[in-house]
Amino acid sequence: MTNSALIRPAWTPATIALMVIGFMVFWPLGLAMLAYILWGDRLDGFKRDVNKATDGMFANCRRGHHRGYHARTGNVAFDDWRAKELERIEEERRKLDEMREQFDDYLRELRRAKDQDEFDRFMAERSKSTPATTSKKKKGDKGEGLLDD
Repeated sequence: MTNSALIRPAWTPATIALMVIGFMVFWPLGLAMLAYILWGDRLDGFKRDVNKATDGMFANCRRGHHRGYHARTGNVAFDDWRAKELERIEEERRKLDEMREQFDDYLRELRRAKDQDEFDRFMAERSKSTPATTSKKKKGDKGEGLLDD
């Protein structure tokens, strides 16, 4: 997953165009695109929560056995080994889930840092162009406004 996706939950030319086209074709499509633009970054957390909930619900249905109970083979040594292996695999799965969450947080932070960088660049370019317009003020004008610093 990269930040260079054409359609991502942000105000990009592609998402704005899709929203306008959606409103022109069938207004609920435009409304859905607007909702995606506004609240799309929350979708990752929602998907993760739904996946966890469904994994927990359907974990009992896997291979026809219930949590903590597995069909016995009659061989105690094999059954003990299998139980330990299943515990080890479940621990690995928990570690992988934690790593996935950490990676999602990392990507979210990268996206935020990129947005901050773009905003800082915009403000720097804006501040370069602002002095040219303020130098044309009258001598008696103090020029104290909300945006002047």
